[in-house]
Amino acid sequence: MTQLSARLALGPLLYHWSADRRRALYQAVAADGPYDTVVLGETVCAKRETPPVMEAMAEAEVALKAAGRAVIRPTIGLAVAEEEVTALETVARTANAGALVEANDVGALALLSGQPHQIGPMVNVYNEGTLTALAERGATCVTLPWELPMDNVVALAGTAKRLGIDCGVTVFGRAPLAISARCYHARANGLHKATCRLICEQDPEGLEVETLDGDPFMVVNGLQTQAFAVTLIVREIPKLIEAGVTVLRVSPLDMDMVAVGNAYADLLAGRASVEEAEDRLLDLLEDHEVANGFLHNAPGADWVAAE
Repeated sequence: MTQLSARLALGPLLYHWSADRRRALYQAVAADGPYDTVVLGETVCAKRETPPVMEAMAEAEVALKAAGRAVIRPTIGLAVAEEEVTALETVARTANAGALVEANDVGALALLSGQPHQIGPMVNVYNEGTLTALAERGATCVTLPWELPMDNVVALAGTAKRLGIDCGVTVFGRAPLAISARCYHARANGLHKATCRLICEQDPEGLEVETLDGDPFMVVNGLQTQAFAVTLIVREIPKLIEAGVTVLRVSPLDMDMVAVGNAYADLLAGRASVEEAEDRLLDLLEDHEVANGFLHNAPGADWVAAE
């Protein structure tokens, strides 16, 4: 089997987990995970950065760096309230001290301009002009939005290759569909954003929402709305890498993320075929529904089977 040239990245944890649950995740990744890079920090809600969580994340950064992993600090995805703007500015300004920062809100771009930084999938990079402008301002890697079809990804990956920057695609996880200044997760529990009591911690993979007919529809994660089905991209990876994609990103779920990463690592190293890697990942996902519709220019919730 042929080896494939790309790096693995573990994306930011999108859910609100306790400090101990976070420690367990990142300790396992530091000890045995195949990820070259870990995006470590909050992207959904600044209220989740409680003192115990911040302490756990600081410990995780030390452990990951000691294990040889590159650590990227992401900014919040929507900075509206004062505490959110402060959180964004605090992370963005760590670039002045040499930290590598990922912008997930265009509000961070002015603070990062002229310094090496990355662009996360919450920034709308839909065309070559935007990608070029971001590279000219200092972006060294752009992880494309989840919802792009293959033709767009191929075009943008080719542009990134010509510009000499990395291009990333998320191949595993629940796709974020929207983010709001209001917290539906709190409202669903009779609370408000300002007095939410961090109720989202009760749902380690978000709160499932059904239609009036009782069919699964989407997942609410604090301020964020996510797809119900888990994005799973495997057999498309050789084409993505051939087009110029250099980073495959995995978004954490409440499961063995070391095993998830190893399935992709074995595919990249030529130790597993795309069929074998896909079967392993489907086994790990158990009863989760899967989707790859966006990449195949179909409805995002669809699963387009291999021909």
